[in-house]
Amino acid sequence: MLNVTVDQSKVPAVAFERSPGYWQTVGRRLMRDKLALAAGIGIFGLLILALFGQFLAPQDPYAAAMLNRLKPIGFEGHPLGTDELGRDMLSRLMVGAQLSLFMGITPVICAFMIGSLIGITAGYAGGAANTVIMRTIDVFYAFPSVLLAIALSGTLGAGITNSLISLTVVFIPPIARVAESVTTQIRTRDFVEAARASGAGAITIVRVHVLGNVLGPIFVYATSLIAVSMILSSGLSFLGLGVKPPEPEWGLMLNTLRTAIYTQPWIAALPGAMIFATSILFNLLSDGLRNAMEIKS
Repeated sequence: MLNVTVDQSKVPAVAFERSPGYWQTVGRRLMRDKLALAAGIGIFGLLILALFGQFLAPQDPYAAAMLNRLKPIGFEGHPLGTDELGRDMLSRLMVGAQLSLFMGITPVICAFMIGSLIGITAGYAGGAANTVIMRTIDVFYAFPSVLLAIALSGTLGAGITNSLISLTVVFIPPIARVAESVTTQIRTRDFVEAARASGAGAITIVRVHVLGNVLGPIFVYATSLIAVSMILSSGLSFLGLGVKPPEPEWGLMLNTLRTAIYTQPWIAALPGAMIFATSILFNLLSDGLRNAMEIKS
């Protein structure tokens, strides 16, 4: 028998490059999107302001001084002027970021959890269960979101808690619809059928195979609703159905300053500018997430 000895030092090394995972690829694509990256940095700054605004505010946002009411931008000691009660606008805008973001993000998070549960259940069950659940959800589509939020808040009464409940109810149907649509597509895939054929239970299939594929698209859609939630919550405060005075919330500030639109229009426009800028940031981040997750195999 012929024995052949191979010198391992002369055998060329073959490098095997591991292909990046899905979420790693999404992260890379997102980092290359300059608009989404800038929007993410801006939102991170707003979150920092919401957490520490009360410590960073140069003055007491609740301290009124009637002798200094409606001072213009650049007034001594008040870089952004004062409101109708002489309170520092810069301090109120900084402190108001906490309540404004809370009112915009919290209903979407609650609706995301409830709507995803409803939609995934309906999408995976299919048949009569799907029909009953989704036709019930469709009832809410008979009312425009703005009118539904106003009607619910008017029925429940003004206040932060009731506003959060109203906005959560408004956002559950669209999130449930997206969750049901995505789950219906996923449950017919081969890997789900293989898991079902192997004897796996429904809860195991949903937990292992379905959730990982449907939560991403639902989350991206939910982020696009944060801007809408902020606008609706600000509208409720503007109508007196949301946050109550003297809390510094951007929508409420816009309401209280509406009488100053002819005397100090720039001061009156500052809360609206903050709402607009924050909505744009969340929309840009949502668009970036959607584009990053659209990876073709």
